[in-house]
Amino acid sequence: MNLLFYLKKRSTYKNGPVTIYLRFTVECKRAETSTSKSCDPNRWNAQAGRASGTKEDTRLLNAYLDKLQSKAQELHQVMSVGDEHVTAETVKNRFIGKALQSKTLVAVFEDHNSKIKSLIGREYERSTLQRYETCLMWSVVEAIQ
Repeated sequence: MNLLFYLKKRSTYKNGPVTIYLRFTVECKRAETSTSKSCDPNRWNAQAGRASGTKEDTRLLNAYLDKLQSKAQELHQVMSVGDEHVTAETVKNRFIGKALQSKTLVAVFEDHNSKIKSLIGREYERSTLQRYETCLMWSVVEAIQ
């Protein structure tokens, strides 16, 4: 995984600080997110991906960017060690705290019932499917009330 901090100027940019973005690159696929920090383009070193200078605010900004970089690399390492599929988008989503989409109980039940339906005659009888569908129907009715 490669990380790149860069300034992203808007088309209406005239002067002043510009937002710093972080780009994740995994297997030639990119995803980017804002760091919620900004920097004056005259004080930005594009090669290093950091602000240049020795002022206190510059040091604090660079320390913040270093912390973000280590957090992103740690997330990538944890995801690589686990059984998760690592893409630029999944690393970005974990980085910004965006939760994975979770299924509702009804969605899981409907998925289960469709699998049972495809196995009727081989592993399940029609009456088994009818019981599951009845259970689903009553679960939905109870949830509505």
